[in-house]
Amino acid sequence: MITFAGVSHVAFTVTDLDASQRFYTDVLDFVVVMDVGHGCICMHPDTGFTLGLVKHEGAHGGPFTELRTGLDHLGLTASSRRELEEWERRFDEHGVVYTPIRDMEMGHHLNFRDPDGIALELYAPNQLALTARAALASGHTTSADIAAFVAEHVGPDYVPRAYATTKVRAAPVKRPSALSSA
Repeated sequence: MITFAGVSHVAFTVTDLDASQRFYTDVLDFVVVMDVGHGCICMHPDTGFTLGLVKHEGAHGGPFTELRTGLDHLGLTASSRRELEEWERRFDEHGVVYTPIRDMEMGHHLNFRDPDGIALELYAPNQLALTARAALASGHTTSADIAAFVAEHVGPDYVPRAYATTKVRAAPVKRPSALSSA
């Protein structure tokens, strides 16, 4: 089966290349590894995540809005809620606008914006999210497993619409799946 191995990179169109470069290097610890004239390529030394920052000639300026078709936000992974609290302190030190940490059913979220208003998020999965991720990665999870897991742990209103015709069982699905042991 053909698939892809992961996310290679993300590139953002920015209005002020210098301001964006300072934000991503000073606040998020990216390192500029290449200057391509109208943009730069940045990599994060701990994760290898690659980010392109591009100022297109003749681009239509204005702040980012998730209300336009395209990118809603970019989510980055944090290791724990405690780490998110450390990020809040760092954002305060750098004057970054953010919303307080939100504790949700599948993890903890800290939302913030870059100089162009591009929506970014740091996400720390909780045990429920880690269990679901492991089950899906096992390759033995069916749509019925997913529907039952979501209905039991999050709520029936959150079962994906694609599974609406799937019979959701109240008891765990009897199969060798990490979802049924959660």
